[in-house]
Amino acid sequence: MAKRVAYLTIGEVAQRSGVAASALRFYERRGLIQSTRTAGNQRMYHHEVLRRVSIIRVAQNLGLTLKDISDAMNELPDQRTPTKRDWEKLSKKWQLHLDERMAQMQRMRDKLTRCIGCGCLSLRSCTLHNREDHIAADGPGPRYLLSDHSDSE
Repeated sequence: MAKRVAYLTIGEVAQRSGVAASALRFYERRGLIQSTRTAGNQRMYHHEVLRRVSIIRVAQNLGLTLKDISDAMNELPDQRTPTKRDWEKLSKKWQLHLDERMAQMQRMRDKLTRCIGCGCLSLRSCTLHNREDHIAADGPGPRYLLSDHSDSE
């Protein structure tokens, strides 16, 4: 006897995953998830899409971009739903990214009330004496929050 494949409507996936139907359609347009269509053109999702959507949500909460997530999912053979082993590989790849984000968040927490190296040169309370905006040579934006650069240099 053939095994019956369970399909879910977009509303069911939205309810079960906690993701709005509009986000599911967006994920589908980006190639992160796939659906099939009924004769009436209704989207139907294989129940395994719930795992893919969960991984997308976790990755986004970790600060990964949809491009990062898409690149990782595209490495899976035939874009299959990640297995436990696949999830372990994805997680290990993302650990470096997470370590970098945590370091950045710690720098932000520790330095947010001080100079952030943005080059504004107008903060009277700035602890940086940034003569002639020398920190700009390190790149644009708030250098002290985006890198390991120290504001005591």
